[in-house]
Amino acid sequence: MSLARVHNFSISLDGFGTGEGLSLDAPFGHAGERLHEWMFATRWWHGMTGRPGGSGGLDDAFARQFAPGIGAEIMGAGKFGPPGWHEDPEWKGWWGPNPPFHTPTFVLTHQPRPSIEMEGGTTFHFLDASPAKALETAREAADGQDVRIGGGPTVIRDFLAAGLIDQMHVAVVPILLGRGVRLWDGLADVEKDYEVQAASSPSGVTHLTFTRVGPG
Repeated sequence: MSLARVHNFSISLDGFGTGEGLSLDAPFGHAGERLHEWMFATRWWHGMTGRPGGSGGLDDAFARQFAPGIGAEIMGAGKFGPPGWHEDPEWKGWWGPNPPFHTPTFVLTHQPRPSIEMEGGTTFHFLDASPAKALETAREAADGQDVRIGGGPTVIRDFLAAGLIDQMHVAVVPILLGRGVRLWDGLADVEKDYEVQAASSPSGVTHLTFTRVGPG
């Protein structure tokens, strides 16, 4: 069976995966871009955005694991758009005409709408489904490849609580946010299901990897 994977998900030292006050002008609320500066500095990201340069090393090596072997993505409504996007029939996500997913992408929402086909192989599908049912649907679309659980923090937390994530990469960024949405709330002892490894980068980021041990 294909794996459910999380990649490049950034949290603050105090565990927040996004800030407070999300809006069209502030996709991550008061956190701004601080959670993702490590990734934006990598050669991988520069290549993704068509810019020269960028840094190599450990951060770049982790960032590059985002796409290989992925056949579908699942994301939450809050990742797809700002509060109120459901009321705008023209909203097609933050990423312009060619989103970076290049696979079927399933948006979990209580207000489904018709699928949206984008450039580059991304098609957004809108599901009102449990984590288990959404993963089953995404696995069918992934055609034997793995499924990326793309966030935000509430979605990843729900999939962890349901025991559905096989591999996870969390980047712990050396900032304190103080408020927002935490990743780990309600997940006491979840580490017992995983082999956990940590690697520290010169950027100050600690890369945590969780690999499920035993049957999923």
